[in-house]
Amino acid sequence: MGQRSAAIAFAAIGLLPPALAATPSPARAQSADLVLCDRLAADPSDPDKPADVPGVAAIAPTDIATAVKYCKVASTQKLPPAAARRALFELGRAYAANRQVAEATATYRKAADKGSTSAMIELGVLYGNGTGVAKDPDQARSLFARAASAGNPRGATNLAALSGGAAGAPADPAQARALLETAAQGNSAEAQFQLGIMYAEGTGGPKDDVAARAMFEKAAAQGHPEALDWMGSFAENGRGGPKDTTAAKAYYEKAAALGNEDAKAALKRLQCPYVLKDKRGNVLYNICF
Repeated sequence: MGQRSAAIAFAAIGLLPPALAATPSPARAQSADLVLCDRLAADPSDPDKPADVPGVAAIAPTDIATAVKYCKVASTQKLPPAAARRALFELGRAYAANRQVAEATATYRKAADKGSTSAMIELGVLYGNGTGVAKDPDQARSLFARAASAGNPRGATNLAALSGGAAGAPADPAQARALLETAAQGNSAEAQFQLGIMYAEGTGGPKDDVAARAMFEKAAAQGHPEALDWMGSFAENGRGGPKDTTAAKAYYEKAAALGNEDAKAALKRLQCPYVLKDKRGNVLYNICF
């Protein structure tokens, strides 16, 4: 299988990586500002995000100013605890997208103090990189551990990714794997996907393709783009189970429809599997069908 993105949220330090309801809840119904904030700045992996809000991987440049405006208003309103911390976290995202690092840091800290595990992770990334704050790997590790202990799978994967630190303590992949196993039991697609990666690569414990395939399949059933891509690869190559090109193509198609670039490349490879080369081994062209 070719190199695929593991989607670990700690990308900033060179490690792999982070619709409206027909009948909105009373909390959301009383705050049009929060609804707009969610629409423009919600993080797809935020546990506090309403299920009917898709979220955005990155705030669109044309939406940044509007996101700052409405998230700032929403963050000052009297809201239920989960909504209040979500508004602050999304405001922090909007500030970060607008390159207002100091404001983003302060807002993430407020959201983290209210229990936002996503804000803990983003704040941990800032400490891990030394962006806007003094670099402090131990503080980053502490924030990731808090998020992981609260059930956020990104906290567990970042905890595994972060190595070293001021005290020289190594990362603990086994601990991260155990935390992910707990989170995966709660049917978190992200936890299942990240756990599948650890099983597939033998990180934090024995390599287990069968268990990895089972995790990818569970996450894929929930529409997780990267899990769909990995499941396609496992089916295509017969890893952890039977080889099934037809099933692989179906997984790749679903992942590609969700914007996964690896899946798009895999589909093209399936369509053009035969390669003609010259005597020197140079590729002349692919034969497609």
